Amino acid sequence: MIVTRIIPEARTLQTVLRRNYGVSAVLMKKVADPIQQLFVDKIHEYNQKSKTAGGKLVDATPAIEKQMQQELDKVARQYGGGEGVDMTKFPNFKFEDPKVDMS
Repeated sequence: MIVTRIIPEARTLQTVLRRNYGVSAVLMKKVADPIQQLFVDKIHEYNQKSKTAGGKLVDATPAIEKQMQQELDKVARQYGGGEGVDMTKFPNFKFEDPKVDMS
């Protein structure tokens, strides 16, 4: 007798859980929307700031710009840059075929 009562109640519980899960998935998506919208707004804001900065760092203080220039100078010294060397230019490679003696 107990088994006959438990089986229909278990089926009802299973149906309720399925429905609640389906509803909560939609609600969770709506909850995430404000965060996603905030993220997209920040991306648009950064895009506008980067256009007005003209290729420089966005919201950079003079101290940050000085530190960046020091780091760029350090990298240039380490990798062969110097006066008049454009480190942003891709290097030119010249490959010559080896001479093979066929005799």
